[in-house]
Amino acid sequence: MELRHLRYFVAVVEEQSFTKAAEKLFIAQPPLSRQIQNLESELGIQLFERGSRPLQTTSAGQFFYQHAVKLLSNAEEVKSMTKRIGLVERSITMGFVGSLLFGLLPRIIYLYRQQHPHLNIQLVEMSTRDQIQALKEGRIDVGFGRLRISDPAVHRILLREERLMVAAHSSHPIAQHIEGIYLADIVDEDLFCYPNTAKPNFSTQITTLFSEHGLEPRNIKEVREIQLALGLVAAGEGICIIPESANTIRFPHLNYVPLLDEAAKSPIFLTIRNMDETENIRSLFDCIYQVYDLEAIKYDRALF
Repeated sequence: MELRHLRYFVAVVEEQSFTKAAEKLFIAQPPLSRQIQNLESELGIQLFERGSRPLQTTSAGQFFYQHAVKLLSNAEEVKSMTKRIGLVERSITMGFVGSLLFGLLPRIIYLYRQQHPHLNIQLVEMSTRDQIQALKEGRIDVGFGRLRISDPAVHRILLREERLMVAAHSSHPIAQHIEGIYLADIVDEDLFCYPNTAKPNFSTQITTLFSEHGLEPRNIKEVREIQLALGLVAAGEGICIIPESANTIRFPHLNYVPLLDEAAKSPIFLTIRNMDETENIRSLFDCIYQVYDLEAIKYDRALF
């Protein structure tokens, strides 16, 4: 006896007609009649009063009907609960560099959580370099970073490029250049770079940017993180280059000035394992592009 036999039987009882039940079940009447006959043969009893109009069940048929309805209801409940449990167990782990929390990443993650409430989302802060290894080892599923690190085992997608800015104390001459300033204008300044972790990192990106313009800063000091760098700038100890989104970090007497060099941008990459085009990854991209649309940020959807 299978669940489909119970469904056939219940439909015939409720419709009080083999013809109407067949229409409801989208099957032909003869096969339906045969299935009911097979069910009666298996049970060794007659379930319907033959010749009754409308069709009526026997006492045994009525008893069987009541329990068949319960069994079908229980089966649907088990099916529904199993699906919910399966959804809860679905998970995705994302690595990210800390500076992205000052930009659009929190909005993207929040939207992703709202649209996928049964998905277990784990966030892990780590450098772009560490994200590559974590992806290859299966410790994370997605990485958000800023560095162009190539590896044949991973696929890197450029989401957008973010302008860079210079942070300076309000009393510093640079702070007066509200319209912007060039890298050549700050090459001799005391420059705080971050982080002071293993290379390559964002500090490497900044020194490379100077090098590409034929410049070599003479007074670079590396510190642990962006907040520490900006705190020292607010104390009048030097200047710092940051992504534009980080200008939401506020200290007294701290001013932000745009860098005008065309190449003064920090790329934002999403990195996944090669050929890893799961439903979770595709839906994450949908959330990214939804946020970008709201912010009128240009992107190339063809990249993924």
